[in-house]
Amino acid sequence: LALNPWDVVLCISGTIISCENAIVVVVIFYTPAFHAPMFLLIGSLATADLLAGLGLILHFAFVYFIPSEAVSLLTVGLLVTSFTASVSSLLTITIDRYLSLYNALTYYSERTVTRTYIMLILTWGASICYGLLPVMGWNCLKEPSACSIVKPLTKNHLIILSVSFFAVFAAMLQLYVQICRIVCRHAHQIAVQRHLLASSHYVTTRKGIATLAVILGTFASCWLPFAVYGLLGDYSYPALYTYVTLLPATYNSMLNPVIYAFRNQEIQKVLWAVCCGCFSSSLPFRSRSPSDV
Repeated sequence: LALNPWDVVLCISGTIISCENAIVVVVIFYTPAFHAPMFLLIGSLATADLLAGLGLILHFAFVYFIPSEAVSLLTVGLLVTSFTASVSSLLTITIDRYLSLYNALTYYSERTVTRTYIMLILTWGASICYGLLPVMGWNCLKEPSACSIVKPLTKNHLIILSVSFFAVFAAMLQLYVQICRIVCRHAHQIAVQRHLLASSHYVTTRKGIATLAVILGTFASCWLPFAVYGLLGDYSYPALYTYVTLLPATYNSMLNPVIYAFRNQEIQKVLWAVCCGCFSSSLPFRSRSPSDV
């Protein structure tokens, strides 16, 4: 096959994504202090994005060096699984943040640990099921007219994935609106109790709203183009349109470590310690709420 520049760009993106998220996975896995529920969810997100990056690299390698229908199904299945797990992990993190504020007094309990494991099992179980569908026979290799904009996924399969994305986005939007209300109410109560100026309450509220806007804005701007095109597009459309909408979706996996992991002060401490060659698994950590992560 002639080398497609878009495939090269996707492969480079996959390499960057893999390197970023591999750092997060290693740090969380080898640091006992990061085995708390909120960090396990961030680890799940990083693992999903790591697999997405590897999937992009493998897809490029197999398409140009080992072309095979069976291998194509496996790599596409891996990409569907990983990207679905990534989006679902974002939802679980949002749910965890909301519950940490709504049930602040009971958050640090065994109940939270159990709920976290249940969310992880549901997230990865559903993602693996989505990814196995093309491998188990739900593909368009024998019926090209049933193909979606992403071969060999069928049009119906991609519609389900797109509708699932819109459902996740709607749930995240609703939860973050509720989080914003709780944060604003708490900031106002603290300002009143401590007799702080109204400007202090305004700054705290504005900072919280700005953070939530960045999270939702990044997620929507990366995934909405592809989700909309997945609903409206057709297999007969130029492949260029698919690349143009799919590439921003991969950027979400590139930005997730920056938004959810590298901004965290505890993870920053470990990374600096590793860079300085003085890493210790017993580094002191300040207990933080998931809403701070």
